Amino acid sequence: MTIRNLLRSFIFASIALLAATTSTAQTTTVLDPLEPVRCTGAGRIQQDGFVPIGGIEQWITIRGERCDNPVILFLHGGPGNAMSPYADAIYGDWAADFTLVQWDQRAAGKTFGRNKPGADTTLTLAQMTADGIEVSNFLRRHLGKRKIILTGSSWGSILGAHMAKQHPELFHAYVGVAQMVERDENLAASFKVLTEMSALAGDKKSSAMLASIGAPPWTNPRNFGIMRRITRQYEAKTTAPAPAPWWKPAPAYATPQALGDAEEADDYSFVQFMGMTGEGMFSQVDLPKLGLDFHLPVFLVHGTEDLVTRVDVTKRYFDRISAPEKAFILVPAAGHDPNQVFIDAQYKVMMERVRPGAK
Repeated sequence: MTIRNLLRSFIFASIALLAATTSTAQTTTVLDPLEPVRCTGAGRIQQDGFVPIGGIEQWITIRGERCDNPVILFLHGGPGNAMSPYADAIYGDWAADFTLVQWDQRAAGKTFGRNKPGADTTLTLAQMTADGIEVSNFLRRHLGKRKIILTGSSWGSILGAHMAKQHPELFHAYVGVAQMVERDENLAASFKVLTEMSALAGDKKSSAMLASIGAPPWTNPRNFGIMRRITRQYEAKTTAPAPAPWWKPAPAYATPQALGDAEEADDYSFVQFMGMTGEGMFSQVDLPKLGLDFHLPVFLVHGTEDLVTRVDVTKRYFDRISAPEKAFILVPAAGHDPNQVFIDAQYKVMMERVRPGAK
């Protein structure tokens, strides 16, 4: 079993030619990505393409039924788990109310396929954050928006918090989903609850596996994969599965080359995130050290059954932050992986708490 299969959910994604639908008729034009979209009011927009970001070409998709709707930039998890192959199935209905942007981050999905990293290439949180800010400014310019909405899940919530802290003026609001807070605290909380749950259930296999890796932090990157497999097993007991069609890649992402690139990206990014001796990007994650004052609305959406980012850890962080508006939304029967109830809760937050102020 590959690291991709173990970690798939560490989700809860030259100047290229962009194919644009700029009216309700399916008229395709070729746009320079630095030029603004010629689309107003009820015009549809559908664009897929590479855009120069951070010195390389990075893959971005844009979907919306009306050009005058607010824009959401989704930050996928992983960091290598691009959501663009699955986004239309999961979020497609949102396109009536928002313009939806998926971005294959550096070393993820089609961006990875376009820019295979060298053996000495290192992913850094600073570079990924700078990429995210550049993507945000591109979208503001390209779509003619003063601000956009920012949302990130799991690893994407780390990236999103850094972006929101650095440049709050770019965003209407930040919506964190399965918000990660700090490496050691998050890992320790997961290990503790899994140890207790497996002992209570008489699950000798899981108990033995946890005992074999010992309490975090770890120097062996495989240990997180072992624990993640157990969290998925126990979350499945208390949450509904996601609809099966969600995880069927769209045709453009289902070619042998695209599937191979996606799997290679997942493995590469995981090692960069954890580090071969625990020194990867995750070791730098400590959101309280960024400061607790946010200068934009902050909404955190969290599954009650999440065993990766424990509710108590995220809630303690939330209680300490200040923001012009903030809310902590608990979603019953949701874990770390997205399912229908979780997606519905996120949509409700977007519609009721974010969209009214994002026009």
